[in-house]
Amino acid sequence: MSSPSGTGPSPPSALRIARELPPGRYPLLEVFRGLDRVPAFRKYPGSATARRRLARDTQVEIAARRGEWMYVAPHRLPRDADSRWRPITARGDCIVVSGQHLRKSPAMTLYLDILHELLHVVQRSQGRELWDEQYAYVDRPTELEAYGFANLEARRLGVKDAFLREYLRVAWVGAKDHRRLLSHLGVRPK
Repeated sequence: MSSPSGTGPSPPSALRIARELPPGRYPLLEVFRGLDRVPAFRKYPGSATARRRLARDTQVEIAARRGEWMYVAPHRLPRDADSRWRPITARGDCIVVSGQHLRKSPAMTLYLDILHELLHVVQRSQGRELWDEQYAYVDRPTELEAYGFANLEARRLGVKDAFLREYLRVAWVGAKDHRRLLSHLGVRPK
């Protein structure tokens, strides 16, 4: 996801992002402090015990790679991995974020990204396929659900369509597919 320019809207005040951590693997709540106390966290599927386990067991790997991205580490290398996307794999639940994204992107962008990716962790624990190639990226049910989850939180916080249009501009998605993604999520095109 691209980073909208400017400071823009702010995530809930309970969230503190540890932007200066060096590359390495950390517990989720060491990087995204207070995430378990924001209202959206209580909306993840499952019981309170399952959500506590999600917060406790999920790791964040800060990668020393350029770019503005975040993703759930696959357990094994996906077929679409290539020289441009060399994903870090992990056995457990791990969300990978580029150090550049963590240091420089607006806090709201990082907040929406972590909500989105953490929902993917939940989906995978439910046995769902995150990289289902029978769907285009912007039509993939797991992506629409994760973007929808983050979008609902953005709307609750008063985030405007202009910010969401830029937030939903994904580097590997062309203009036509971007418009389709906006349509799926109820975000007005420019």
